[in-house]
Amino acid sequence: MPNLTVRPNVPFDLEPLSRLLVEEADLALVNPNAKHPFDPLEWQEKWLNEPDDASFYLVDESGREVGFFALRIGIGPEVRHLVYVFVEEEVRGGAGKLLTELAEEAARDLGALSITLKAETDNDPAMRLYDGAGYEELGRRQGMATMRKDLD
Repeated sequence: MPNLTVRPNVPFDLEPLSRLLVEEADLALVNPNAKHPFDPLEWQEKWLNEPDDASFYLVDESGREVGFFALRIGIGPEVRHLVYVFVEEEVRGGAGKLLTELAEEAARDLGALSITLKAETDNDPAMRLYDGAGYEELGRRQGMATMRKDLD
């Protein structure tokens, strides 16, 4: 498993994310509604624009950003919704499990009692990851599974 840490995206900086999401397929996987090429202004105004949104970079041992995720307010401030998850291909293979743990820790630090997410039902690695991490599947709709985990 790679040795990664999490860095809050403060001050707000989308340059590393624009470097991570150069490929159209990667951008579409993270946010199918976002324009390609990556547009920092669009993301700042449309996708990460709520005052209580919190975003984070995964950082490798050299200090380079190799992943990203955001935690948006869910149903009430005690719930955080995990969105815009991305890890560079070169660091995959255990990074998903670590990212999930780091996202849960970040959600706890933000005062969340539970975390929710949506995953594509045909994304077997993601479905296995979240199931193995203790996420409960709440339902499926239009190829997406809604999942939830209570945080200890």
